[in-house]
Amino acid sequence: MHTELKDKVVLITGASGGIGSAMARQFGGEGAKLVLHCRSNPARAKALQRELRGVESIVVRADLTKEGEVKRLFAEARKRFGQVDTLVANAGSWEARDIPLHKMSLAQWQRTQDAVLTSAFLSLREFLRVVAKQKRGNAVLIASTSGVFGEAGHADYSAAKSAMAFGLTRTLKNEIARLAPHTADYCGGRVNCICPGWTVVPRTASKLRDAAVVRRVTATMALPQIARPDDIAHAAVFLSSDALARHITGQTLIIAGGMEGRLLWRPEEIDPATV
Repeated sequence: MHTELKDKVVLITGASGGIGSAMARQFGGEGAKLVLHCRSNPARAKALQRELRGVESIVVRADLTKEGEVKRLFAEARKRFGQVDTLVANAGSWEARDIPLHKMSLAQWQRTQDAVLTSAFLSLREFLRVVAKQKRGNAVLIASTSGVFGEAGHADYSAAKSAMAFGLTRTLKNEIARLAPHTADYCGGRVNCICPGWTVVPRTASKLRDAAVVRRVTATMALPQIARPDDIAHAAVFLSSDALARHITGQTLIIAGGMEGRLLWRPEEIDPATV
């Protein structure tokens, strides 16, 4: 099968991260032109760009919580390539410490909402304005199983990712279809979402070195293994392809080995006499 992504322009936010860089490699392998966004580590983004030999790309540094910088990101993309065919809204942040809501500061809550949800809002808004002009385009939102099942100690992140996975995805699939309508030779604009589970990336590395954590997070998976970044990247390429995913929109794809949720209690914490 052919993705028909050759010469398509794909803008990946958070491109220098573990999942972001894997997606860049996969899109590059399909012949796409890449806009590699980074926020605080341009050196790593430049290293990724050098790795992608033969792939036409630019690196743009921007704080996606600021309107002006998001506008500049898309302006630079269009100045270089003339269009943006796909937005992969991947940028975000996750507080590694487990902090229950009753102990969470307002500053942490607001910081996470801005980094995850406000950045997605501003990126998607600017992208949809581009789509309205070019009458074509699709978006892939990268959320999390935390937004599907919840995650104790991470209510800020779960709330923001749930909004992406459900409210935004299911609303925007209707809005983009009017901005980029279906025609006889075009499937129409599409928006879909991927929710990765635990994935081997730098920000989870410290926790995944703990065998007890690995046992706990895989205990509810039909396929008890931790995802690799390419598992998510392959799905992003598929959903971005109008040839392969032409009739798929408004969907939230969970990539987590058949996860059904997380254990709430360890076996030794349950008193059989009370159940």
